[in-house]
Amino acid sequence: MNSALIVSDLEKDTAFFSVMLNVACINQITCMNSVESAGKILSKQDFDLIIVNSPLKDESGENFSRYAASRGVSQVILLVESECFDAVAADCEDYEILILSKPVDKALFWSAVLLAKSTHRRIRRVEAENARLKQKIDDIRVINRAKCLLISYMKMSEQESHRYIEKQAMDMRSTKRNIAEGILKRYDNYQPAEERVNDYAVG
Repeated sequence: MNSALIVSDLEKDTAFFSVMLNVACINQITCMNSVESAGKILSKQDFDLIIVNSPLKDESGENFSRYAASRGVSQVILLVESECFDAVAADCEDYEILILSKPVDKALFWSAVLLAKSTHRRIRRVEAENARLKQKIDDIRVINRAKCLLISYMKMSEQESHRYIEKQAMDMRSTKRNIAEGILKRYDNYQPAEERVNDYAVG
């Protein structure tokens, strides 16, 4: 977690949040004093963490917090007055927003930042694993398509086509995906147009 957006119209609170974030090694900090200005920058830039200190001069901050959390990019900490805590917590229950009741001391805010950082790391790990699995599935599709061409044009068996791609990858110090793409370029041009359309429509 490297970047944070602080939305607060109280300079004293903004300074407190900034110091705490610096201690947490979050150094790319942007401060805005209204929901309008925060919304504009959020439309152009993503942040790992967003801190909303409600109420703000142009909105309570609750709607903006829900919007920021719904984008699925940032962890959101919303600070609200104690008398509003229960109602806001109920309204934001489905958005996974960390809601703190003011006044907030250093220990409580620090715990919230550490929790946000931990959640952020876990989400990034899941995203990385999902990307890896998607890449693996895509590689398998390309390799299988190349095997089909070897079976069709080189009259290989499925096992022979598998061994051929593996051996080529080993001999050329390349990946099976790269070898498969080379096979597609070599043989795909010989396919009738209809077959090529069908091939690329699969999956």
